[in-house]
Amino acid sequence: MRRVLLVAYYVPPAGGPAVQRILQFVEFLQEDGWMPEVLTVREGAYPDRDPSLLEAVPDAVRVHRTVAWDPLALYQKLRRRFGNRSPDRLPAGSVRTDDESWLESIARWIRANVFIPDARIGWLPFAVREGKALLDTGRFDAMITSGAPHSVHVTGRVLHRATGVPWVADLHDPWTDISYYDEFPHTDWARRLDASLEQSVLADAGAVTTVSPSWADLFASKADNDYTVVENGFDDRDFAGLDEPLDDGFVLSHIGKLYASRTPTAVWQALAALRADDAIPDLTVRLVGTVDPAVRASIREHGLEPIVEIRDFVPHDEALRLMAGSALLLLVIEPFAQAKGMITSKLYEYLASERPVLGVGPPGGDAGALLHRHDAGEVVAWNDARRARELIHAHYEAWAAGSPTAGASRTDLQEHNRRNQSRRMAQILDEVTTSRTQTA
Repeated sequence: MRRVLLVAYYVPPAGGPAVQRILQFVEFLQEDGWMPEVLTVREGAYPDRDPSLLEAVPDAVRVHRTVAWDPLALYQKLRRRFGNRSPDRLPAGSVRTDDESWLESIARWIRANVFIPDARIGWLPFAVREGKALLDTGRFDAMITSGAPHSVHVTGRVLHRATGVPWVADLHDPWTDISYYDEFPHTDWARRLDASLEQSVLADAGAVTTVSPSWADLFASKADNDYTVVENGFDDRDFAGLDEPLDDGFVLSHIGKLYASRTPTAVWQALAALRADDAIPDLTVRLVGTVDPAVRASIREHGLEPIVEIRDFVPHDEALRLMAGSALLLLVIEPFAQAKGMITSKLYEYLASERPVLGVGPPGGDAGALLHRHDAGEVVAWNDARRARELIHAHYEAWAAGSPTAGASRTDLQEHNRRNQSRRMAQILDEVTTSRTQTA
């Protein structure tokens, strides 16, 4: 059994989608001859926490946790001290808000120009020290860094250069092309440094993995290397005993965060028009997770408050039950230059819940192609309220007639399960270690 050191920030008890990708490797790599050990933070500043996910980490997998200095934790304390209305939730992605205070404005400037590539860079010296001590034992055959945050890949580059251990950089988000990048007030110097770090990681890694074909092409345009798509996937075991009946009434659910930039205006317009025609008398919109104040304001503007139910973050197993009980699931991809490549981990679980999906985003993107391939739904353009209205009404009519529309068949989704996606990563580890042996 060969050993791989997996360096990641978002590890249980962290919650959220990034953790599911880490669990994919932690749980299944050993079935293909790779025993992982994890290097992570001891007390991370997580936007969401889900301690129940600790049970998913196999007992045989050693987890090494280090201290970290995290400026977001300090930022949280300052927000509390200066009377912020919601001080207990850490920002995810950008810290920009519509009613930005002086503290938030300063925080954004510091984040953009001091903490490069991201606010988790304070973990780097501790991760490098512990990582080098682990790799110097000689028991590891390879290393994976998985992020965002992309600072973990900078850690990987340092460790790779110091030890020569074969390294796979697993980027599940764009770096300098991430959706909120231009919200930050970067100086020219900061942009150049960030781009240089990105290019050096892409060039130095033994191989690079990402989550979609379009993003593989994006990274390939920046540096020569071997790029492979390893999907986020879904865990069959999560759905094995899930036989959730549809909720009473027609429920349109979104599970996950809705940022200001991720406001599904076309859907709100469609729902407002359908309500005006009294075409959807028994429809509820359920939003589960953080909902930005700008999204809430948009809901009010369209007169939808009476039919919208908002719940805070819920544990993963409950999120799956809510998916399975919904008549229609909502996927929202924010508009940005690289939106074509966004396939969230949530989409695979949407598919595995066997419920149909209405997406808002780039119709010709990778997420839309995945839905089309499995006859599971459609992605409409951000401004296409007409098509959104047609689809919602058709799903509602089918439900009202007692024949709710089906989604994907889980039997046909098996190539996307986490077991098979982890096998892809194992094959890449085989290749980078074989290449090193042949070179030596």
